[in-house]
Amino acid sequence: MKHRQLRVNEVLKRELSSIVAREITFEGALVSINHVDVTADLKNAHVFVSVLGPAGDASVINKLESHRPALQAELARRVVLKYTPHLLFHLDDSIERGTRVIEILQEIETPRGKAK
Repeated sequence: MKHRQLRVNEVLKRELSSIVAREITFEGALVSINHVDVTADLKNAHVFVSVLGPAGDASVINKLESHRPALQAELARRVVLKYTPHLLFHLDDSIERGTRVIEILQEIETPRGKAK
């Protein structure tokens, strides 16, 4: 991936995170933007979102989709690009998978410690 594209990814992630935190409230859930992946032509941006809490993942994605035009408009005001990318939201479950891997490793390690 080119350096410019990496910089655009990081700028969009930072700006979208602040816009979402300020503009949208999610009842009973902590929503964070983990990664933004912009296509090479800068016309689409895949936004990977993680949700912590009892709120439904689908409801968070639906809420973000319903606010997409406003998010894109605010993003266009904050970040000057040739094109304002079309935001595509995806659920990112990497935190949950990472937690599960750590739990499995701890379960594997526990019997060995008792045997010694």
